[in-house]
Parts: sequence; C-alpha cells; structure tokens
Amino acid sequence: MKRILLLLAPLLALPAGAQEWVQRRTAEIQALDKVNARVTVLTARVNEPVPFGTLTILVRSCQGRPADEVADAAAWMEITDKRSGTGSSPVFRGWMFAENPALNMLEHPVYDIRILSCR
Repeated sequence: MKRILLLLAPLLALPAGAQEWVQRRTAEIQALDKVNARVTVLTARVNEPVPFGTLTILVRSCQGRPADEVADAAAWMEITDKRSGTGSSPVFRGWMFAENPALNMLEHPVYDIRILSCR
C-alpha cells in the first residue's frame, strides 16, 4: 500500500484536468499598428527575429496543445523597440497565451502584439 501511494504521489500533485504542452517551431502572431489600424499576421520561427514597424519580435519558445486537447498556444517572446536605443532592455519579455491574451501583454503606445497559435 505504501509503495502504491509513493507511485501515485506525483500524479496527485497535478491539478485536475492538467494538460500537456508540445514544443512547436513556428508562431503565428497578430500585430496591430494602432496609428493606422493595420492588422498583420506574422509567422515567426523560434529564435529568428521578425520585424514589425519599429519592433523586433523574437520568439524563444512556442508551445501548443496536442491535437486531441482543447486548442491553446503559449509563446515566450522578447520584443525590442528601435526607438528605445541600442543596448536598452526589451519592451516586453515573457509568456503570452493565445486563450488569455490579457494575462501578460505588451504595453506599448503604438503597437499591440498577440500570439495566435504555435505550429
């Protein structure tokens, strides 16, 4: 009995309905230029910078749910702005979630960036 409890202990620590994430190579990103209301869908490969206006978007990790689970995507991004100057800190660094974009978002006066999916 004790042995069975030890084997089951890691499973009991998982939240109910815990789901798996699968590493993907490409992120689909929605970019909005607030000045002219231009919406662009960008395709970014992991670790390859993508420009949008004065921003450079670098996706470090992109993860999605397996096909048999509810669709979702999460991407670790570093976003820099040319207007901030060379060597300055990124204007955004962190995870963005497709199904909950307000959880952690880029706060920028000109641009909005959102992860749509990981493929």
